[in-house]
Amino acid sequence: MKRRSFIKKSSLASAAISMPLILPSGRLFAASGMRMSDHVVLVAFAGGVRQQESILQRYLDDSQSYPSSGNILYNLFNGSAPTEKIVYGTKNIIDGDTPIPKILSQSLESQGTTFREINASAVGHYAGVNAMLTGNYMYTQGLRNKPMMPTIFEYLRRHQGEKATKTWFIGNGIGNSIPLLDYSTHSDYGAGYGANFLAPTITFGSDGEKHLKNAKVYHPEDELDPMYKMKYFLDNVWYSQGKSLPNIGNTEEEKAEIKSFVKDMFEKTDAGTIAHPPISDNGDLKTIGYACEVMKRFKPTLTVIYLSSVDGCHSNFTSYLGSLHRADHGVGHIWDYIQNNIPSMANNTTMMVVPEHGRNLDSNNIIDGNAFSGFDHSDSNSRRVFSSIVGPGIDSNLSIGNENNQIGDVVNLTPTIAEILGCKSDVINSGLLASNKSLFDFI
Repeated sequence: MKRRSFIKKSSLASAAISMPLILPSGRLFAASGMRMSDHVVLVAFAGGVRQQESILQRYLDDSQSYPSSGNILYNLFNGSAPTEKIVYGTKNIIDGDTPIPKILSQSLESQGTTFREINASAVGHYAGVNAMLTGNYMYTQGLRNKPMMPTIFEYLRRHQGEKATKTWFIGNGIGNSIPLLDYSTHSDYGAGYGANFLAPTITFGSDGEKHLKNAKVYHPEDELDPMYKMKYFLDNVWYSQGKSLPNIGNTEEEKAEIKSFVKDMFEKTDAGTIAHPPISDNGDLKTIGYACEVMKRFKPTLTVIYLSSVDGCHSNFTSYLGSLHRADHGVGHIWDYIQNNIPSMANNTTMMVVPEHGRNLDSNNIIDGNAFSGFDHSDSNSRRVFSSIVGPGIDSNLSIGNENNQIGDVVNLTPTIAEILGCKSDVINSGLLASNKSLFDFI
């Protein structure tokens, strides 16, 4: 069913809902809207992605004055790969001349709707993802602070009665204040409606191996020290502010399930059976493997996956191209894994892929091993990004906007997710959004 007919039918269906219902969360009424799907996966294609190398498929033409163009994101977009100066593959960082094979038989562009040019006014990593998840540009908010406005996680948990284990924020590290985005400081929302945050490369890395792997009960006199060291490490953002870590509302049953999940992940890590993409040679791809495990285990209503390896573009353009190509590989793997390995989410999941911001039009003076110049993010070109959406009710092979016609904004993502999950009116009625429009309102 296409979105236009879906909205018409869902409006008729929702008009018939009148009986109040007390939900376990304490919410008085059930959600007023009809869902387009029961699950949303938002991939924050983060770290700063230039339009030129991504959706515009210009490869080196608009960056290094080298005559080579083509599509290095062929799970996301249609288009032929470059034929000259192939450096983004898997051989090595200087001459990665072996591109990763395509996973999806049809690109996400063919399967869904692509907004080719949307606006991203906040060009810092934390500020950009903050805008995605809150529907607000908080220009005055600095790093190392929780969002002041509610996140989409909090809206879902408060207005839809979602459990904590149905909302997950998964990042490839704990830098750039990213772990702070699982909930806000807003007085009407906050920690009690927060998402579970997981940094797999930390939790299942060397520190996790040392202190968490056996999931043991520590003796209170002589074995607590390593546990507290690990807790300090994982919660360091909060400790640095002189705060203790609040409870986000996992029930005792959920806590036990998370503990069991962590134990299972250590065993699967040892056995080499984590659901990683076929190529998993950087942090983003390892993070994606564990995100797939989270989805298979908990079937979240909302999963946000933060990727940032492309941030190397500041000083190593070759590495940036490789990370961009690998992120596309990872996105293809996520969609393929959901459809073929998680039956309850197959054909019942909407996936959105959006960079948090772009990168500069002109290069900086930092040269990498291929004599390629790097790019920062501070000019108007950095405010240009794309959005790909695929799933039930989403029009296939639909392209919105172009280089000369920017349509939509990163702050429209929060109401878009709310619309997909049937609580757009609740979120809008909170009066806390910068824009009441979802991306669908621009179609």
